[in-house]
Amino acid sequence: MSKSTIYSAITATLLEWYQQHARILPWRATSRDDVMDPYRVWLSEVMLQQTTTTHVVPYYQKFIERWPTVEDLASAAEADVMAAWAGLGYYSRARNLILCAKHVAEAGGVFPDNEPALQALPGIGRYTAAAITAIAFGKRAVVVDANVERVVSRLFAIETPLPASRPLIAEETDLLTPDIAAGDFAQAMMDMGATICVNRQPACGICPLLAFCCGQKTGDPAHFPVKMPKKIRPQRIGYVFALCHQNQILLIKRPDKGLLGGMRALPSGTWIPKEAINSHDKKAVIAQAQQEAFGDFNPEIQKALQMISWQERGDIGHIFTHFSLKLNILSADIEKIESKGEWWALNNIKAAGLPTVFAKAVKQILKGQP
Repeated sequence: MSKSTIYSAITATLLEWYQQHARILPWRATSRDDVMDPYRVWLSEVMLQQTTTTHVVPYYQKFIERWPTVEDLASAAEADVMAAWAGLGYYSRARNLILCAKHVAEAGGVFPDNEPALQALPGIGRYTAAAITAIAFGKRAVVVDANVERVVSRLFAIETPLPASRPLIAEETDLLTPDIAAGDFAQAMMDMGATICVNRQPACGICPLLAFCCGQKTGDPAHFPVKMPKKIRPQRIGYVFALCHQNQILLIKRPDKGLLGGMRALPSGTWIPKEAINSHDKKAVIAQAQQEAFGDFNPEIQKALQMISWQERGDIGHIFTHFSLKLNILSADIEKIESKGEWWALNNIKAAGLPTVFAKAVKQILKGQP
């Protein structure tokens, strides 16, 4: 059997399997005759970047209910979109989502139907552009996400570790991708990786591609894709300051640029490497963090805050992509002050759309509330 015949057989087998076993997802067409909505495909693909499908579905449904068209999203208040995104992480995606929606709305609400034009839009990279091109517009595009990487690595027993193997994986995926039904093929590969060719314990016994799989023939398909040893994630330490008045807590808006940019949050100092803390006096570290946390407040308020007796409320841990964080929590009950922040009712704190790390901190504070 020639190589091209094998590739064609793999593609045909996978598409046949997909017709019977495709996952039912809210952004997909309900039948082959339905026209895919590029807005919904784009929104789902942005949300799915480095985030599981299970986690994304309820967020996607809330977004579509609130902003059913790209024009609706483009005209939404940034604070509302950021709050609705809270909990999905990687908040630069949300900021780019807003920018992209505005670009598309200004172009008449029509998404481009080709990869180069899509990649020119904010927040759309090579993968997302390919996915929209194939799934929303039915045009041939080579779509490679983490699921596809895993399936292809196992099919061809690719020993080169990621990320160095990505060009070869893309090349093999290109050879497998059909000229017709490229969108179905892309989604079939994703579904295969998500439901059968899973990370740790692939269900090889029910895999329609078992006869073609070189990885399975090695006796250890889970060995693929080969990955480089993970780097040790550095640790950082930070302090967060909760100013409370009766049943309210003061929230500020983080700077637009940087980690968690533009999000509501509790005032916080710089999160510094753990090893830097050990060589400093704790009081000095807290004083520096307090100065950074309230640096934008007027001088009179800053002076008054220096006289506050802070209560230690424990700490919470949180893992970011490139570091882990131990966030120490200090709180104080004060008279309400006028500031750039917002006083938010604690019994409605979920509506504030706090990033997970600060939502954890508030939850810790509420544990000690009467």
